[in-house]
Parts: sequence; structure tokens; C-alpha cells
Amino acid sequence: MIKLLIYLAIAAGLAYCGATVKLGKRTFFGHVKAIWATEEVQDLKDGVKENIGPAAQTVKNKVHDLTADDENEKKGSATGSGSAAPAPATP
Repeated sequence: MIKLLIYLAIAAGLAYCGATVKLGKRTFFGHVKAIWATEEVQDLKDGVKENIGPAAQTVKNKVHDLTADDENEKKGSATGSGSAAPAPATP
């Protein structure tokens, strides 16, 4: 518990320094924000979206299908569609 409090204090101190201590014209977070807004990083983000987009959509669809199946099972058991015991697993 004490270790957690120490880590939280360190994280809070770093966040405070990153937001208030000037490093040249900007704070640390100001530099990160300026870098994030550059054309090169925007190109990188667009490239990642193009290449990862189809895979991410596939994963999203599979997760949606799994959650829809879980909801259908819950609805089926709530309406009394069978015995109280769960069905045996099939290999």
C-alpha cells in the first residue's frame, strides 16, 4: 500500500512538472502537443489507420458477434427456453 502511494506521488510530481516547468518556449506537454501536430505525425497516423483499419474492423466485428451471442444466450435462459442445467460442452 505504501509502495502504491509512493508511485502515485511520483506520477503526480512528474505530471505537475511536465505541465508547469518551461523547457525553452514550452513545457514538456507543450512540446509533445507540438510534435503531435506536425505533418509527419499526421502522415504516420493516416498510414496506421489505412493499414490497421481492416484488421481492427475485423476484430470489432468478431467482438460484436461474441457479445451478441452472449446476449442471445442470456435472453434465452431468462425466458425459460430449457432446463435449468447448462448444456454439456461439445468438443
